Amino acid sequence: MLAVAFGCWLYYLHHEVRFVYTDAFGIGIPSDFSIQGIDISRYQGHIDWGQVRAMHADTVHISFVFIKATEGISGQDGRFRQNWISARKTGLICGAYHFFYSTRDPILQAKNFEDQVHLNPGDLPPVLDIEVSNDQPDSAIRSSAMSWLREIQKHYGVTPMIYTNVRFYDRHLGPEFDRYPLWVSHFFAAWLPNPGRQWTFWQHSQGGHVNGISAPVDFNVFNGDSLDLRNLCLP
Repeated sequence: MLAVAFGCWLYYLHHEVRFVYTDAFGIGIPSDFSIQGIDISRYQGHIDWGQVRAMHADTVHISFVFIKATEGISGQDGRFRQNWISARKTGLICGAYHFFYSTRDPILQAKNFEDQVHLNPGDLPPVLDIEVSNDQPDSAIRSSAMSWLREIQKHYGVTPMIYTNVRFYDRHLGPEFDRYPLWVSHFFAAWLPNPGRQWTFWQHSQGGHVNGISAPVDFNVFNGDSLDLRNLCLP
């Protein structure tokens, strides 16, 4: 088992990524991954989801989207409900995420998310977006994050995901969170992200263009095939 884990770590450490520039999307797309997606929030403004779904460039098209739902104890994204309903109507696979603060009550933050997000079969698991430490000790960050994750898993009956960057995962989270699927942020790099474990989604660019969205868009790839993606979604 240790040999396999070490082999996977070496693969991510040394595997160079080939990006293929796509004029329509305005960015390079990692060529080793066939399933592309985006993540959005209210900052993208009004979105024509029909245009998003219909956009193709060569073999690249959008298959999934992560949508910001909540932040902290009482914050809600003002466009979440509209984006959630409209994106799902087009057939896109949708996931919702919560921006987390380790300085605020994790259970109240989880309740904020639960009050706003109602998941159905075919949706992606809920996501804990944890990327700021607020000068808290690692033990406090880990404890509060784990409380949120456990409450969310109890409520929805599915293992939630974690979104963060490689540096934050290494410094503040670590092995006790390895059981949760990881959506990792890792921009403008020649190598695959290496958080010391396998990742499920990779956010690789902040500046993509998508028809139907006037603002720049974050782009992501899924680390698997279409069957893997379906199996990740809620049954």
